[in-house]
Amino acid sequence: MQQTQWAPSSGGIAACGIAGLAMGLAAVTVVTDVPGRFLAGVAGVGLLLFAIMSWRARPKLAITDEGLVVRGWWHTHVVQPDDVAAIRITEFRRIGRKVKLLEIDTKADDRLLVFTRWDLGTDPLDVLDALTGAGYVP
Repeated sequence: MQQTQWAPSSGGIAACGIAGLAMGLAAVTVVTDVPGRFLAGVAGVGLLLFAIMSWRARPKLAITDEGLVVRGWWHTHVVQPDDVAAIRITEFRRIGRKVKLLEIDTKADDRLLVFTRWDLGTDPLDVLDALTGAGYVP
């Protein structure tokens, strides 16, 4: 049976949350200069907020009977197979390594949905194969 939903890894989200808590704790107890305390506190709150919102948006992409469900931090969108204009992999070099993005272009609301490896929890090529098998690639 092929995978039908993709989300950021639980371990990665937990690591971001733990790092945010550690930075917040360090800002309160260890850092002595005021600007450093402020920056560490902002970074800690940002990491913790990112972890919470990433957990809330799970699964990020799922194939269901209603269509292709895309969850974000605030809204959930359902994309019907007829509304998909194109699905492609974009690959480019960034900081000395290749980065792959899964792009889904929709017809109905003219959106471009972009998913990274973090969003999907796996290689975007594997997700493209599953979407092709489910009939979403035009």
